[in-house]
Amino acid sequence: MGKYDFDKIIDRRGTACIKYDGRRRMGRDDLLPMWVADMDFELPSEIKDVLHARVDHGIFGYTDPDDAYFETLDKWFRKRYKTPIKKEWLVITPGIVYAIGIAIRAVTEKGESVLIQEPVYYPFREIVEDNDRVCVSNDLVYINGRYEIDFEDLEEKLKRPELKLMVISSPHNPVGKVFTRAELEKISRLCLENKVVLFADEIHCDFIFKGREFTPFLSLGREDTGNVIVATSPAKSFNIPGFQISNILIPDNGLRLKFRRQNSAAGYSQPNLMGLTACKAAYDFGGEWLDELKDYLEGNLCFLRDYLRDNIPDVKLVEPDGTYLLWLDFSQVTNDRTELRDLIVEKARLWLDAGRIFGGNSDLFERINIAVPRAVLKEALERLKVAIQQREALAAE
Repeated sequence: MGKYDFDKIIDRRGTACIKYDGRRRMGRDDLLPMWVADMDFELPSEIKDVLHARVDHGIFGYTDPDDAYFETLDKWFRKRYKTPIKKEWLVITPGIVYAIGIAIRAVTEKGESVLIQEPVYYPFREIVEDNDRVCVSNDLVYINGRYEIDFEDLEEKLKRPELKLMVISSPHNPVGKVFTRAELEKISRLCLENKVVLFADEIHCDFIFKGREFTPFLSLGREDTGNVIVATSPAKSFNIPGFQISNILIPDNGLRLKFRRQNSAAGYSQPNLMGLTACKAAYDFGGEWLDELKDYLEGNLCFLRDYLRDNIPDVKLVEPDGTYLLWLDFSQVTNDRTELRDLIVEKARLWLDAGRIFGGNSDLFERINIAVPRAVLKEALERLKVAIQQREALAAE
């Protein structure tokens, strides 16, 4: 038994959270929401006490990060990933998708291209196209239940003169792939050779399963990071996206200046005071909680893996290296996207993320968030099992 209770079920309805109260967009309130990357776990008292103390101070003026804030970041990345950072690299933004938008405007012009790797977190494509840039995908290749990089295709596309920026999800959302050091070095080399700026979204880096190792882009060496923008945030690790705080690290002076200019042009200056407070408190005092959480999530992964094998063998888990967002293959259940969504929403009464929104020939996949108490995960899987059994019974009549 650990120090923290991750089995505790907290009623989040009526708090304006999009995960539960957002069910109105689905036109019903009986769906079990397992979609958005938002955990159902309460912050530990070690972090909440710091937030309460800041509120009790009673004054909430404009605030900038101080030396203590940077020292906390540096300590976290040194201890967890043996990767020191420098204070001058830091640019704070209210979120990583926002930062991608800033990077797009900093290093590309309208009509130029940005490369992503689908299936991938769908706001990547949206932010590219909303900025009047051309989105190009180096689709990951699904082979024997795993996703791999098509390096031949990647190299060919990076050579295009109009392609100026690559955005990578590392660890990868939604397929759960943790890239090896060799893969990242090859990606970095190809981007350098073709003068393509590399934006690395590392927001899920704290969720790596046992036997796997996360390689930060900043650990590759100065030569490999001269054209890199690394996006980090405590938002996923501690479930504090509502505080809107991300720490963007840009080693190259010229690239950082371009990014800062676009950030200023967007009207952003001082960050959210409570976001700064929450980030520092999480990194200072939340390590033990996070480590216990990771063990709990690994238990949820094992529970789901065993449940599928024993009860719904036609639903295949794409075995993840990390993240709490699992990618499920339903191609042995149905070959029809519309039928799959009917099965998930109407029959199982679940709200998952439909694979099609992630691109990359993913119509028959669904993304499920397992960062919930195990009893909730069990209910979701039981709903899915019953729905599939009823469908099979009808087909047999």
